[in-house]
Amino acid sequence: MKEYIIATNNKHKVEEIQKALGDKIKLVTLKELGCKEEIPETADTLKGNAKQKAEYIYNKFGKDCFADDTGLEVEALDGRPGVYSARYAGEGCSFEDNIDKLLEEMDGKTNRKACFKTVICLIENKEEFYFEGKCEGSILTERYGKGGFGYDPVFVPKGYGESFAEMSLDEKNKISHRGLAVKELVKHLLKK
Repeated sequence: MKEYIIATNNKHKVEEIQKALGDKIKLVTLKELGCKEEIPETADTLKGNAKQKAEYIYNKFGKDCFADDTGLEVEALDGRPGVYSARYAGEGCSFEDNIDKLLEEMDGKTNRKACFKTVICLIENKEEFYFEGKCEGSILTERYGKGGFGYDPVFVPKGYGESFAEMSLDEKNKISHRGLAVKELVKHLLKK
């Protein structure tokens, strides 16, 4: 079975991606690799961050790997939090802190349009490949659901009546930004 390093310590993300890959490809996490250092994420674009993380791991361990970066872009907030989605409420903040800040900034706003974007950078035999996914939707006024992670409890995809956090993982993976990007990655990996 072919192995790829996934440049993340986010167990929710690993779960979502491994489920999409099935049993044909094994993901090796940073923890399993013994990589404890903080991987830099200093680019000002999602693509730049995904590339920076993948290159860091590839250069250090010399193994095929991929990394992703995801951002929530809210129209009424001029595209924020965007590339800063994971640390929107500040360094060391929790998912809950980020949601609190977002809901506070959205208070009283009637334009609730938002979209999630994911960019995956795969480095395979020194060659770079990019896969992107996008999901349009809107920001709710409060949290709904217990599943998912990140902004899932306050994001409802366009054409649906429930938040990502209220959906099953299978249902979410079919339409989510990460699910769509992973689908492209999987197509690429499985055609080899």
